[in-house]
Amino acid sequence: MKPNKLALYTGVAAIVLSAGATTLAIQASEPTQSSAPLASTGAAGPAITIYKSPNCGCCQSWAEHLDANGFETTIVETDNLNEIKQQYDVPREMASCHTALIGDLVIEGHVPADDIVAYLENPQFNTVGLSVPGMVQGSPGMETGKKEDYQVIAFSANGQQSVFREHKDY
Repeated sequence: MKPNKLALYTGVAAIVLSAGATTLAIQASEPTQSSAPLASTGAAGPAITIYKSPNCGCCQSWAEHLDANGFETTIVETDNLNEIKQQYDVPREMASCHTALIGDLVIEGHVPADDIVAYLENPQFNTVGLSVPGMVQGSPGMETGKKEDYQVIAFSANGQQSVFREHKDY
């Protein structure tokens, strides 16, 4: 059974807004039997579990971006990313090279840490998660010297999508 989204997000937002306050632990159900448990969330930031291929360097770079921005990251290397994406209702057009979870919130692809925090502070009703579809040059973890404009998309299990944030290279 998945945890209640609203309760989970409210707890995370309280931590983000009250740094230095008492540590609050959030426990979420494990997505698969073989996955590592989520770390507890402390004053440093939300706990996030990242599912990635063992050979993906940009996924590792994105995890380092989250670490540098205060997230408590746990990496689970897997050769079954499509199974994870299906389990958490990631539409094909939202797919990227890795899938991450904060409780039952799905973070697909190279979503910037600031956008994740903004979403946790103000979650959108009936959404499953956020995505930067594909492999966008210049997004966190994809810093290759080239920059492309991109959008962070909020998506729902029924296929609805809306732009959460836009990133333009001016």
